[in-house]
Amino acid sequence: MIALPPPWIYVATAEPFDDEMAARIAEHRARRDNRWRTVEAPRDLVSALAVAQAGASVLIDCLTLWLSNVLLADADIDVEIKRLEDALMRRRGVVVLVANEVGLGIVPDNALARRFRDVAGRLNQQLATRADHVVLLVAGIPLQVK
Repeated sequence: MIALPPPWIYVATAEPFDDEMAARIAEHRARRDNRWRTVEAPRDLVSALAVAQAGASVLIDCLTLWLSNVLLADADIDVEIKRLEDALMRRRGVVVLVANEVGLGIVPDNALARRFRDVAGRLNQQLATRADHVVLLVAGIPLQVK
């Protein structure tokens, strides 16, 4: 994002449910200077994209937390993903999506965690298919996937 001209919009999906997460959020905020505009959107990425300044570069951090928030709110996951895909297709300008690859570990021992892992994998696949570039970070090293 830094190589692109400002304004830069940081769409944050994390919520500070405990002291440790509040500290993480504060650390993330401290890293961004005044060229960044932060939009907090734990569940409504569609609205965050709609109100983002036309042509501004957008960084959504992260889809995995967004998906967790939507899942725990008992929303219709398929509808929410479709709404997000449609909003991304309408958006003009650079959008960077951060997501965790949760399918590389062991199979979770409970139904909710397995559902989350499966839906996250499908979400990542769907968005990667449409993306111009896909980068996987391994130990902080970027690997160009697409």
